Amino acid sequence: MKEVSPSEALAKLENEPHTVYLDVRSIPEFQQAHPIRAMNIPILHFMLGMGMMPNEDFVDVVQANLTKDTKILIGCKTGVRSVRAAEVLSQLGYNDVSNVRGGFVGVMDPMGRVLEAGWSLLNLPVCTACTENAQYDQLATKAKK
Repeated sequence: MKEVSPSEALAKLENEPHTVYLDVRSIPEFQQAHPIRAMNIPILHFMLGMGMMPNEDFVDVVQANLTKDTKILIGCKTGVRSVRAAEVLSQLGYNDVSNVRGGFVGVMDPMGRVLEAGWSLLNLPVCTACTENAQYDQLATKAKK
């Protein structure tokens, strides 16, 4: 699997207009802040009182919104969920998928110390408002048509 640093991901977004940043964090995480130009399709949903639960519609929503030849950068909070999402998309035949190492926050050791800074800790550009076409609810409607 290909991997890029958050800084490399930003450079790709700036230099390759058709590249997509797929943020696979939960909806509340995405709404707090996310990388510029990110779209949100959670691989796990946060369920109050239950924690994180698999998004049963993940594959359908991805396939309804992204073609298999799309250049996709996949990020999450620390890089764990994005690795899983990259594996799933690669198995589905998406041929240009890269995991963003460290995700939005960064790679942490068991004590919570940052081993590799993520997007936000590197002070890369973030967005706190979403365009409609970046929000999961809007993206999910395309899978139901």
